[in-house]
Amino acid sequence: MAFQKACSLDDLWQGEMQVIEISGTEVLLIHTDDGQVCATQAVCPHQEVCLGEGELKGNTLTCKQHLWQFDVVTGKGLNPTHAELAVYPIRVEGDDVFVELEGVEPKYAHS
Repeated sequence: MAFQKACSLDDLWQGEMQVIEISGTEVLLIHTDDGQVCATQAVCPHQEVCLGEGELKGNTLTCKQHLWQFDVVTGKGLNPTHAELAVYPIRVEGDDVFVELEGVEPKYAHS
C-alpha cells in the first residue's frame, strides 16, 4: 500500500479533528492549533471509545469516557503514561492530506 488521500485542508481546519475511513480503517485526523497535521488510531486504547468525540487542546487529546490523555503528535500517553496511540505517517501536498496505513496497527491498553 502507499499513501492514500484522506481529505483536503479545507475539510480539516486548524484546531479541529475528524474521524475518516481509509480502506476500511478508521483514522483520526488532527490539525493542531500550530498548523501540524497528524493521524492516529480513532479509538481510545482503553475501552475503544471514539476519540473523535474527545476534547483537543493544543496537542493534547482527552478521551471523553475516562479522561485518558494523549499527545496527538507522538501518540504517547500523558495520563496514564503507559498507554499509547498508533500514529500513521502523513504527508501534505498542497491542500491534500495523505495517510499511510501499512505497517501500523492500533494499540490497546485495557486497564
